Amino acid sequence: MAIEREIKLALPRDQVDAALRLFETRAGEPGRAVKLENVYFDTPALTLARAKSALRLRRAPEGWLQTFKTIGVAQNGLHARHEWEMPVAGEALEIGKLLHECDEAGVSTALSDAAATLIPLFRTDFTRTLWALEVDGAQVEAAVDQGEITADVNGATRRRPICEIELELKAGDEAALHTLAAELAKALPGVAPDDTSKAQRGYKLREG
Repeated sequence: MAIEREIKLALPRDQVDAALRLFETRAGEPGRAVKLENVYFDTPALTLARAKSALRLRRAPEGWLQTFKTIGVAQNGLHARHEWEMPVAGEALEIGKLLHECDEAGVSTALSDAAATLIPLFRTDFTRTLWALEVDGAQVEAAVDQGEITADVNGATRRRPICEIELELKAGDEAALHTLAAELAKALPGVAPDDTSKAQRGYKLREG
């Protein structure tokens, strides 16, 4: 288990190129672009959403990963949540493995209740461009995400764009995230804190 700490910033489309140039200049090198394909699961009764958690199966360049997250309260774009992530053999959840890991932290009740009736609810597919930055002695992973959320509802596909910046603390003081976020807000007009996760937006899209 890890506690993920990140600031999420909504990025206007017309500021994407400027954001990419800013991070490239700050890092001294081009970003690394990776394609991420994600499916989120829940029960028809939304057991996990009601328990303020999210379950995701991700296809990344290094292989398939399953992730279970608690969804805490975000403030000024800062998201802090517990996260369990582990590799899986292929395009299928391995719930038994995940339940074992979560049970050690005493948070497996919702996942256990949901396990037998999980269905795919929506997707988030996007390209993530990454940089490793040092900010006031802290290590921060900066990312620009571009893609879309999709949900199939009653035979129709609903879509919502993804265009955002994520600043994730890898080591050091959390204050570095706020310092970098303030720097971006000054340099990029229209950039603003976003307290809604991709998972939460996916649920809202499905609900219409």
